[in-house]
Amino acid sequence: MTVKIAVGLDGTDTGERALTFARDLASRIESCELIVTYVVEWSPFTFQTAEENEKRHKRREEEIEIATTRVVTPAVQTLQDAGIKATGVVQHGDVAETLNRIATQHGASQIIVGRVSNDGFTKRIFGSSTQNLVMHADVPVTVVG
Repeated sequence: MTVKIAVGLDGTDTGERALTFARDLASRIESCELIVTYVVEWSPFTFQTAEENEKRHKRREEEIEIATTRVVTPAVQTLQDAGIKATGVVQHGDVAETLNRIATQHGASQIIVGRVSNDGFTKRIFGSSTQNLVMHADVPVTVVG
């Protein structure tokens, strides 16, 4: 049976430390797959015109492409080059809720995330999101400092 572990990345050194921890853990497990995940914070703001929503949808798609190209694909490739089975997922949404949903949908037995990030935006996302994830996740959460 393959053990699946979801890893939440945020594009910072803290996310890289979480990925390193997950890679080391996966290398010790006979059959393991890492689900490398990046969640773009996205609020469901609905008070916009149809034209604004169309532009917003285009921005969402651009953000997914940027996160995939700059963060997730290189991480997955590095893991695969090291002989670790890995897949990537990028989605919009509430970070804690989306990471939990991705983990459960993929059958992950745990989630690994970073504790805090260096810059204000991602610190805000992963600071409070990590707390929410730990409190509400359906699987155990490992927080890497």
